[in-house]
Amino acid sequence: MNFLKSPLNYTGGKHKLLKQITPLFPDKIDTFVDLFAGGCNVAVNVDAKRIIANDINTDIINLYEFFKASDANKLVEQIDAIIDSYGLSNTSKYGYDKYKTNSSKGVGAYNKKAYEKLRNDYNKNKTPLMFYTTLVFAFNNQIRFNSKGEFNTPVNKRDFNKNMRKNLELFIDRLNNLNISFSSKDFKDISVSKDSFVYIDPPYLATLAAYNENGGWGEAKEQELLDYMDALDAKGVKFALSNVFENKGKTNELLLKWSKKYKVNHLTYTYHNCNYQAKNKEADSTKEILITNY
Repeated sequence: MNFLKSPLNYTGGKHKLLKQITPLFPDKIDTFVDLFAGGCNVAVNVDAKRIIANDINTDIINLYEFFKASDANKLVEQIDAIIDSYGLSNTSKYGYDKYKTNSSKGVGAYNKKAYEKLRNDYNKNKTPLMFYTTLVFAFNNQIRFNSKGEFNTPVNKRDFNKNMRKNLELFIDRLNNLNISFSSKDFKDISVSKDSFVYIDPPYLATLAAYNENGGWGEAKEQELLDYMDALDAKGVKFALSNVFENKGKTNELLLKWSKKYKVNHLTYTYHNCNYQAKNKEADSTKEILITNY
């Protein structure tokens, strides 16, 4: 099966793990609840009658709702209009020669000043259209905010190329063909029915990802989530939790102890390319697990 890739490069995105994760899901799913939707890679690739994608990041959820309400062709035209207005590169239209560079060098140097203006303007007026256009020109298309809530990813060497355009169009088409709704709540505030299947991909306590940089996730939150999943289990609700026991020599003891009640599925994947600041790629390895209660 070919899995659709999200147009958002979210830290810890599960696209490369889908072929291992989805066969471990229940055969028939009535309502699929993605508690920490992030890049939405899992939600848009699940076969379910109804899908609820939740994420506490309102910018992300607003963007998905904007995508779902958009005509793909018109949206691409709007993005191109912003690109032109800021004087950013458009290699899909003009190639690399116009910008006195090539594919290997990229267009980062050409776009740096214009991108920083675009990013500053987005931080002043956070609309979904500006958010996505800023992401297009952000390094590795990564979503990263500072402690003030300002988007602060540096410039990318790529622009709104043909692959990104096609991917965005396919993603919007998929959203329009799914029975999917979005919410932006704390996981504790999500109530689920017994016929739901809950997929949980939280910030990893054992890692230092973008969503964890500003003290947003600690042991107290981790324990709340473990208690929440125990409550789901007591109600007879099936769940699957993506996580890691250990990262860079740091062990998540809370999770390790809690997991003994459930089934632990070990996956073969490491996040070698997610963090552009990582110097020692071997030290950056993480062994993914999927914990299920069925």
